[in-house]
Amino acid sequence: MITADEIIHLQRQTSDYYETEILKSKLADLRAKRRPFYLTLEEFEEILRWKLGSQYGRQKKRRSANTDEVIRRVTGLALEIKHPDMEYEIELRIGILCALRGVGIPVASAVLALVFPESYAVIDFRVWRQLFGDSERGFSVSDYKRYLKALDDLADQLTWPIQEIDHAIWEYDRRYYGTAESPA
Repeated sequence: MITADEIIHLQRQTSDYYETEILKSKLADLRAKRRPFYLTLEEFEEILRWKLGSQYGRQKKRRSANTDEVIRRVTGLALEIKHPDMEYEIELRIGILCALRGVGIPVASAVLALVFPESYAVIDFRVWRQLFGDSERGFSVSDYKRYLKALDDLADQLTWPIQEIDHAIWEYDRRYYGTAESPA
């Protein structure tokens, strides 16, 4: 497992750090203004472009069934639902978001990470590889909860937000293990 010492020099070093901060800020502004909070199709597509990058075109036809109304209702439910048991809340939010066509756990985690950056991170094969030493690519909700726990442990050590840990590990893997992309 990667250590805090290995990533300490990589805080805020990802190439898309500022783009990510701008998107998080935009969503925070929308959250403050829009009650109940939901995403529009346009906002959802912006998140997809950010998360998927060059793979954005994959499953575009499948995702086209997700109309603006469907996106608003599904994201509204997922982003407004609360439960005192955080693990159950994660299961609910991920499960609801994955009901959208073309959305798996990595994309659902991206939505949550951008809307609730203090609590969530984007699950990714690069960070998984550094945290657990294997090349997982088909993630489950249990995997995601395990992933968040491992990131949270490192966040406690470095007193950084969970997303900065996630980004630093991602950058560590990119720099030292290559640039190959994985399907999202």
